Amino acid sequence: MPSAYPNRYYAQYDTSAAQPTPVLGWLDMSIYSDTRGFPPASDLLPITQAQFSTRTAGPYGVSNGALVQYAPPAPVIPLKTQAQAAQAWVQQQASLAAAMGEVFTADMKAYVKAIAAIANGADTTSTILPVQPTDVMTANAETV
Repeated sequence: MPSAYPNRYYAQYDTSAAQPTPVLGWLDMSIYSDTRGFPPASDLLPITQAQFSTRTAGPYGVSNGALVQYAPPAPVIPLKTQAQAAQAWVQQQASLAAAMGEVFTADMKAYVKAIAAIANGADTTSTILPVQPTDVMTANAETV
């Protein structure tokens, strides 16, 4: 085993990333005679043979100098993208209303305007989407 690596087994991770951070690679230094291109041992997490043997049971991450079970964070979907997706539901509701000879309620009209403002970038202050109204359609007074 190369002397620059006092342990046999290591977990490689991004030392500059917020923790917990995922393990990027697993190293058994006993199989390498040339370690050029490897990160220094100080940038690796030394692990036991048992940890190395169970590495495929992961995913694993590194947190505070320890190997931990790792769950990747949920992706952050920009609010504008969420609003654009909500517009598909609005369009579906509009089609249903038209097919049934009904119109949107005042709550639904307000929702449509709020979603459109977020989707087209006119609203830059909202941080969450408005709640979808439960009362979407009402009978059109002209067709009753």
